[in-house]
Amino acid sequence: MKTIAATLFGPEDLRMAEHTLSALKPNMVRIRFGAGGICGSDMHYFRHARTGDFVVTSPLILGHEVAGEVMQLGSEVTGLSVGDRVAVNPSRWCGTCAYCHEGRANLCENIYFMGSASKTPHMQGGFARFFDATPAQCVKVPRDFPFQAAALAEPLAVCLHAVRRAGHVKGHSAIIFGAGPIGLLTLLALKHAGAESVVMVDLAAAPLKFALELGADRVFDLSEGEDKLAKLAVATPFDVGFEISGTAAGLASAIRTVRRGGTVVQVGNLPGGSIPVPANAVMARELDLKGTFRFGEEFYEAVELIVSGEIGVLQLVTGEFPLEEAPEAFAVALDRSRSVKVVLTA
Repeated sequence: MKTIAATLFGPEDLRMAEHTLSALKPNMVRIRFGAGGICGSDMHYFRHARTGDFVVTSPLILGHEVAGEVMQLGSEVTGLSVGDRVAVNPSRWCGTCAYCHEGRANLCENIYFMGSASKTPHMQGGFARFFDATPAQCVKVPRDFPFQAAALAEPLAVCLHAVRRAGHVKGHSAIIFGAGPIGLLTLLALKHAGAESVVMVDLAAAPLKFALELGADRVFDLSEGEDKLAKLAVATPFDVGFEISGTAAGLASAIRTVRRGGTVVQVGNLPGGSIPVPANAVMARELDLKGTFRFGEEFYEAVELIVSGEIGVLQLVTGEFPLEEAPEAFAVALDRSRSVKVVLTA
């Protein structure tokens, strides 16, 4: 069976290429693409053929924020039916390693993650007319539920996990560095968790305006200077900071703006290799510096919150393109002055 997929061959070399799908395995499900969100890591792959320490060494089908319709079931599959609409969890956990047994499946030693170069051979992604998944990856949504909303369960799950890593946030103040889609969804996740106030920081005016519309209590445009933010951090330092910009400067600023005994959560994927960090401030102010990597059970929580309408993810979507126009869609997604979240559709 043939499928057409958005395939990366090198930096800024994304093409709609034909691939052959092998016969469906008895324990697998074949999915017809419904919608997929273009993620920050997809854009890093597109621009540099790498994200962080993960380097593309062979053609890679991008896409891990996807939803679709079940079109074929393997002979051993139960619990799903042809025609079901599903949000697809891109994580394929082994379920047997120590981390899976500890309830930290996101750290699975044998994980394969759709559209990622973290392993060789790479696990191909979901920006394809048809693709295969395990039944465990498929979370059913109502038959009439928008594919676009279901596809955004993955980035929301990332943010729910990041907020959980921060610990108790109800009634606390938070600051977020980076107003891209993950930053904005973290804002929504924090508000849902009961954070008292959330401040958003970025270098671009357009996403900061969007953050205010989504409920940010205050925004800071660093392109205008850091003085106001520095004064605010001295007067009323924050309980928790989230570094989502993927920059060393963002992490340093997060460390400097939280209170003594506060928490900093690194969400963004920083450039590979070593980076300068004000580590003495972590020691002297007894900060908790935490990493957060993908998500675990939060994926199922994200689907529930989206389907129930408790968190409205579609308000982030600023552009839709058919899958066949993926290269053009990436160009728009990279332009922060005119896009927040770009979604591919069937």
